[in-house]
Formats: sequence, C-alpha cells, structure tokens
Amino acid sequence: MRLRLGVAYDGTRFAGWAAQPGQRTVEGELEEALVRVLRLDGPVAVTCAGRTDAGVHARGQVCHVDVPTTAFAATSGRSSRSPELALTTRLLGTLPPDIRVRRVVVAPDGFDARFSALWRRYAYRICDDPAAEDPLRRFEILEHHRRPLDVSAMNAAAGRMLGEHDFAAFCRRREGATTIRRLLELSWERESSGLLVCRVVADAFCHSMVRALVGALLRVGEGARPDDWPARVLSGKVRDSGVNVVPARGLTLEEVGYPPADALAARADEARRKRTLAS
Repeated sequence: MRLRLGVAYDGTRFAGWAAQPGQRTVEGELEEALVRVLRLDGPVAVTCAGRTDAGVHARGQVCHVDVPTTAFAATSGRSSRSPELALTTRLLGTLPPDIRVRRVVVAPDGFDARFSALWRRYAYRICDDPAAEDPLRRFEILEHHRRPLDVSAMNAAAGRMLGEHDFAAFCRRREGATTIRRLLELSWERESSGLLVCRVVADAFCHSMVRALVGALLRVGEGARPDDWPARVLSGKVRDSGVNVVPARGLTLEEVGYPPADALAARADEARRKRTLAS
C-alpha cells in the first residue's frame, strides 16, 4: 500500500535529499527509520515532491512510500491508535531531531508525491540590515548582506519572468532533462522585522533554479543591474557569469500543492511527458 508523508527538516547537516554513499541525507535517514519501525526485511524507496540540495530546508516536503499492508497494520500493536498515528509517533521516536514526520496517511489511488504535484512553493530569506539579524534564525536566513536592497526594483524584475519559459540560464543542465518550467509567482516582501522574503512558486524546478533566480534579482536590488536584465538573461538560455547562485541556507521548501484525488493520476501522467515550448 502507498503512504503519503508530510516531512520537515533542517537541511544544515545534510548532504541534500538524495541518498549518497557515505553521506548523511534526508532520504537515507527516512528510509532507514521506516525499515526499522516497520520491521522490514528489505529496503524501501521514498519518493519526494522536490529533491532539495545540501543545506536547503523544508517545512512542507511531501513524500510517498510503498510498504507491505501487514507491516503497516501491525504498527498499532495492542493500542487503540490508528496505524497512521502509530507510525507517525514511532517515526518521531526513531528519527534524529532535525527531521520530523508531521503526518502519515494512506495515499489515494493515483497519488505520486513527485509527478502528481501541481506546484511547489519555496521561500528565500535574507537580511540586508545588521541590526535586524536574528541569531535564533541564523541557519535559515542569508545574513550579512552588505548592501541595502530595493524591493520595488526586484519585484519589477521578477514580474518580467513569470510564465512558461526555458530556464536553462538559471539551471544546472542534466543529461536528457528539460529545463522548461512554468513560473507562477516570484515576488519579494519586507516583513515588519526588516527581513526580506522571496516567494517562489512554479509547477516544478530544475537544479539550482531558485537560488540562481534569487541571485539575479539581488543584483537588481543592489543597483548593479537594470530591472530588465534578469529577463534578458532568461531569453538568452545561457548561464551568465553575472548571476550568482546564492547560498543554500536561506532556502526553504514551504508547501506542495496537489489536485483533487480524482485528478491525481491524470496529473502524474501529464507531468511525466517531456515538455516543449509552444512555437
């Protein structure tokens, strides 16, 4: 049977999501905990909505895993708790404190954590005012930005990049993978504390895309580039040396959106098709 897991983690001490030999990863810790709690003889494979890089955090990561029905049912033992609650509790007792499984539910038919997703929402947090730095949040915020940032200019630049484009200029290319994405939202807001938050929503992201977009917009906010420059880089479809990929620690996967249960399978089929831009 397939289970849906809601997961949060502090990415500071992880070498990213994806399991790697000899490295501590979120996927590796989750899979090991599931095998132990469910008392399985062999490994399990956990699929996530978005593979985060080393140092990137998550509050709203969504995963699925296929497990034997009997093993899942046995997690309740003699208690009156549901298997979902029992498994959640046992995972929390097994996992290290920088990973939390917030919820376990039986997934509806057709659910795929990766391919059924309609959109992913990330936030990038940055502090450009030394007096506003919060030491309690230092692992999730890019601090010590030396130049004050112009929010209006960054939002003007961001608005030019919305829609479906080939984001090759802002991605690390992977053999056989498309870099066409639909950017649904890209906006900046300064909170009352002085903290700057970039909200980024897209149907999917390619490798380093969010951090490269943020890096380009920071150049505009500093006054080093005009507000049409990021859009010109985008249209060129080639990496520009002026675009700095910002550090991972300021980035958090906040939420993943899915269609209604009766549309999950169709969405997964659509997402698996390789995309091309309309001519």
